[in-house]
Amino acid sequence: MLHFAAQKSGKVPLINSQIKPEGESDVAVFNHPEFDNHEQVVFCSDQQTGLRAIIAVHSTRLGPAVGGCRLWNYASDEEAIADVLRLSRGMTYKNAMAGLPLGGGKSVIIGDAKTIKSEALFQAFGRMLHRLSGSYYSAEDVNITTGDIMQVHKVTPYVAGLEGKSGNPGPFTAIGTYQGIKAAAMHKFGTADLAGKTIAVQGLGSVGFYLCEHLHKEGAKLIVTDINQAAVDRAVTQFGATAVGLHGIYEVEADIYAPCALGATLNDDTIGLLKAKVVAGCANNQLKQARHGEMLRQRGILYAPDYVINAGGIINVACEMRPQGYNADESTAKVNQIYQTLLNIFQRADAEDKPTSEIADVMAQEIISRGQQQ
Repeated sequence: MLHFAAQKSGKVPLINSQIKPEGESDVAVFNHPEFDNHEQVVFCSDQQTGLRAIIAVHSTRLGPAVGGCRLWNYASDEEAIADVLRLSRGMTYKNAMAGLPLGGGKSVIIGDAKTIKSEALFQAFGRMLHRLSGSYYSAEDVNITTGDIMQVHKVTPYVAGLEGKSGNPGPFTAIGTYQGIKAAAMHKFGTADLAGKTIAVQGLGSVGFYLCEHLHKEGAKLIVTDINQAAVDRAVTQFGATAVGLHGIYEVEADIYAPCALGATLNDDTIGLLKAKVVAGCANNQLKQARHGEMLRQRGILYAPDYVINAGGIINVACEMRPQGYNADESTAKVNQIYQTLLNIFQRADAEDKPTSEIADVMAQEIISRGQQQ
């Protein structure tokens, strides 16, 4: 197990809010369907830089909360709230299942990554982060680079995934996802060998593209889609992949569907379209609702719970946070354990005749409960 010295600190108020003018919609937090007894939800703004951010600390029961910062052009404040609440809860379970002495948190910055980014904006975010005094450590996530995090680091030590240390977590998330796909194949098909298997990869961002490299090297046949046509063209050229439309990815003849874009792609509209017998990918919050895990099970589709299979990045970040410092080999060895963790989930789900998503939640809750009692 990885260990590091957790920093204890005071905390900022639970909700930083302001009274809205009559007629404007109010954002409900405590009654929000995604609110799960979060310890802190902090709204941050900086007029000079245009920063609008939300930091959600779900749990510090196992240690300081750690989770990346996502920059996204949300359609509404309500959409941003729902995302950060779900993501932070997922980080609590992810860190627990990965055997890390960390709690779960997440942050989102609202805006268009193509226009809003600046050194001043990330330093403003860093000042907001610093006020939590170590109850939450941030790192890279969607549309955030190691360079952006280095700007945050100029004003606060409460960041991870730094250049010169663990760096970009993407390659390690890809390694863990690759191992998870092999575990799912072993359980479903009786072999972890992916040569000749057809894998439909939805999303060719930094993690998705790294994943395709691993799959291609093993001889898998790739079907890919992405909103970025240049990434699709690269996959076709480098891996001999077959390109399909954004919606067509659900209906292709494939052994494995690997969702590697944003969440909620497993829902009432898409699950019935799937021809794949395994769902295993690196996207967060793949199930739109918890009941969709049972829907997959009813269709005979094996689901690798997202926060288990995609934990490679946070495992790598946690290795950086240890007192003895970062070691890439030790981090990789820890990431490779995702394979066995998923096999344990699959076997218990079969034994209890329950969806793998439910079993993963129960196992994470058991770990958190044991941690509280120590």
